[in-house]
Amino acid sequence: MKNKVQLIGRVGQDPEVKTLEGGKKIATITIATNDAYYKENGDKVEQTEWHRVTAWGKVAEIIEKFVTKGREIGIEGKLTHRSYDDKNGEKRYITEIIANEVLLLGK
Repeated sequence: MKNKVQLIGRVGQDPEVKTLEGGKKIATITIATNDAYYKENGDKVEQTEWHRVTAWGKVAEIIEKFVTKGREIGIEGKLTHRSYDDKNGEKRYITEIIANEVLLLGK
């Protein structure tokens, strides 16, 4: 099986874009996806899930130029998990999507 994620959602904040040595860019955003279902008693339950998305190179450049908070976008990429030690020496874990495509939706 291939590790492939596709999401359509709204961007939670303006992108955080950094330019690395050599000029390569990295962009980080969060995307909210919504889902709804009905309980047995007929009450509607809505759930919002937040997803951290990281993009490199040309995809990061597209995000930097065209993506803003509230914009509806589609992304395709792969799910990754990583860890790091914070400044206090505590291990932190991150689950994120590494985007290899972005689709600008809406107006």
